[in-house]
Amino acid sequence: MELLLRYLHFISVFTLAGSLFAEFFLLDNSLSKKQIKQLSRIDAVYGISALSLLIVGLSLWLGGYGKPTEFYSQNPTFHLKLGLFILVGLISIYPTVFFIKQAKGNQNQKVDIPKGIIWSVRMELIILSIIPILAGLIAKGIAIF
Repeated sequence: MELLLRYLHFISVFTLAGSLFAEFFLLDNSLSKKQIKQLSRIDAVYGISALSLLIVGLSLWLGGYGKPTEFYSQNPTFHLKLGLFILVGLISIYPTVFFIKQAKGNQNQKVDIPKGIIWSVRMELIILSIIPILAGLIAKGIAIF
């Protein structure tokens, strides 16, 4: 069971990162509603992978698979990692709501993308890139503070 959970965790991480990179590369200052609809679908994959990652991660932490729950619970680096993951999720709300609202209507109509959407996706990528470093430290039992 642990092996299956770790595999699902791994796949969720790569799906999340891949979909976020796709959003980053597809975003532009102006997009058609058709392109925004495509971004909305990619964002849905992103959201599903984030939810999967959270559920599997919590199962690994609290389910008693692998290392004891205390190993993670007592490591402040783990709490930082979890906090950053939650922060990425909170930041992602703004682009998600924008994509859903703007995907409706004439598919050829152009929409100006607010700078905040572009910067939100950039911030998500920056924060997301820190999490694997923290995961490596946690695996070694290293607390950074």
